[in-house]
Amino acid sequence: MTATTATRAHARLRPLGADSARWSSGFWGDVHERTRDVTIPQIWSSLSDPAVSPGLANFRIAAGLESGEHLGPPFMDGDFYKWLEAAIARLETDPDPELAARLEDIAQLIASVQRDDGYLHTPTIISARNHEDALALADRFHFETYNLGHLITAGVKHYEVTGSTTLLDAAKKAAAFLEDLATNKPLELARSAICPSHYMAVVDLYRATGDERYLRLSESFVRVRDDFQGGDDNQDRLPVREQTVVAGHAVRANYLYAGLADLIADTGDDELTAVLERLWQDVVDTKLYITGGAGALYDGASPDGSPWQDQISRVHQAYGRAYQLPHTTAHNESCANIGLILWGERMLSLTGDARYADVIEQVAFNSLLSSISLAGSEYFYTNPLRQVRDLPYPLRRPGDTAIHPTPPPPPSDERLREPYLSCFCCPPNIARTLARFHERAASLGDDGLYLHLYGGSSVDVTTDDGRSLALREDSDYPWSEQLTFTVTDASGTGIPLHLRVPGWSSGASLTVNGEEVAVTEPGTYTRVEREWREGDVVVLTLPMPVRVLRAHRLAEEAANQVAVRRGPVVYCLESADLPDGVVLEQAGLRRGQELTPVEAEVAGTRVVVLETEIAVLPRPTDDVLYDDLADAELTTVTTRLVPYFAWSNRGPGEMSVWLPLVW
Repeated sequence: MTATTATRAHARLRPLGADSARWSSGFWGDVHERTRDVTIPQIWSSLSDPAVSPGLANFRIAAGLESGEHLGPPFMDGDFYKWLEAAIARLETDPDPELAARLEDIAQLIASVQRDDGYLHTPTIISARNHEDALALADRFHFETYNLGHLITAGVKHYEVTGSTTLLDAAKKAAAFLEDLATNKPLELARSAICPSHYMAVVDLYRATGDERYLRLSESFVRVRDDFQGGDDNQDRLPVREQTVVAGHAVRANYLYAGLADLIADTGDDELTAVLERLWQDVVDTKLYITGGAGALYDGASPDGSPWQDQISRVHQAYGRAYQLPHTTAHNESCANIGLILWGERMLSLTGDARYADVIEQVAFNSLLSSISLAGSEYFYTNPLRQVRDLPYPLRRPGDTAIHPTPPPPPSDERLREPYLSCFCCPPNIARTLARFHERAASLGDDGLYLHLYGGSSVDVTTDDGRSLALREDSDYPWSEQLTFTVTDASGTGIPLHLRVPGWSSGASLTVNGEEVAVTEPGTYTRVEREWREGDVVVLTLPMPVRVLRAHRLAEEAANQVAVRRGPVVYCLESADLPDGVVLEQAGLRRGQELTPVEAEVAGTRVVVLETEIAVLPRPTDDVLYDDLADAELTTVTTRLVPYFAWSNRGPGEMSVWLPLVW
């Protein structure tokens, strides 16, 4: 890839595509292969089987190829487009003529359904085909703009990878429909801007075509939103420049702020940049789980406790108040966690600040990977920090809302990954994020090559003035502390190399061809500048002591408890690793207790676990709200902590990230 400054003129860094960055080995190389070989095909098998999912069938019915009614949630079109994006990304990294032909057939099917004015929403089109009343944008919870945004993103990606304009033309028509709304029906557009994927999408379209019409369209989305009086759940109670804290639906918030960051990269707006930086810090400092989970609440009211009743609105799947971070009932929707990656990578591109890469890594190794099974074929919608037996109330599953006409089965207090969810937004989002995860490995700026994430990358870049640098990472990250980068090709006067020193690290060291190089402080990039030669070896060592962490005093559910992290990986205790007769609520971690890293397997996957001894607390009486503390000696048992992302891969059971601290 030859990096250019044609777009993102106001960003410090430009992301790299699959022709310049790959996960070719190691941890993320294994995840890439699993995504290619298992996840993407498995989701297609669900979407294409009408006995499992109406995903493909809805388009065939809308096209008149089959008879029937629309089935599934109104955002199913968008979920189908997300899978399509994942499959296109797979085609880019691993060419496959059979897959390419299938994707072109799907693109033609989608295009055949689209109206002449660019509108495409299979529920409405199927209703019209069945001679039923059908009105576009009749209900904001029909998610038309969300669906169109993902159509545009998939169309751009399909064009970039294959050169086909079939889906790109559909994307342009969809953008024209949104443009007409912004010009002639701004109220309808603002009211329908739910989970605003279209903000990012039209900027993608601008970058692919160079047509500034789409950049202006993105600006109009912001103007329309600012003129609309909505609520906190959709982040439209206040104009974006007046927002000081993040509130409401976490997916919608993270998508919105990611889209605004995209806009800034191509237009420049210091005031809006400062707004996004302030909102980001509000999340990271007061609302982000240790696992990188985002959006604590199933349901709530915002602003909470306001004396002005007209200012209180319902929120769901939402950010709560500062430090409101429950464990068992934590929502942390997989799409929200992915949205935080989307927002973070755009802020990283804008600023070149390593703190954004730190959070991307925190999400990636914990809440992102926890959302998919180790086999790559089952998925979580929510990502709690604790699971316990026999809850006296149900945890509302996705889909238990008025937007779904048929209520799902009664919810359970036991969350298990499933191969198909009635609310299917998360699995294809997970798939597209992992299929394109190589794009988060590195970036190129005017001042050099930046390596953001570690885990087996190969990077090959060429600058506008002809300098080139290719590197191969050999490491066992995140399990081992040493990362070796070998220069496999280089030309010109040298491209400065910037290596991220993670914010969690301490005592990092760096050598180039055996000679020590000074390392900057954690949470920054260390710059190495030289005229590179093939065979040069850079070794970055990141010591990984086991850290026992406590939470802020206002994070009430974590009071007098600790969590364990090694490197970027957060650990948890599962009931599967407790001896018979000991239950989760009896487990406590003694202050100063040794935790020993040991290589092991969980469900056939190699990981590093932490072997330790825990204190066994007196077992409380299950049916008593308050009871006397038993006067009994504490005993000790041997157990192990497993990576949080690996939990719930050994059947039903209990789990906790936070454990009582025993002195």
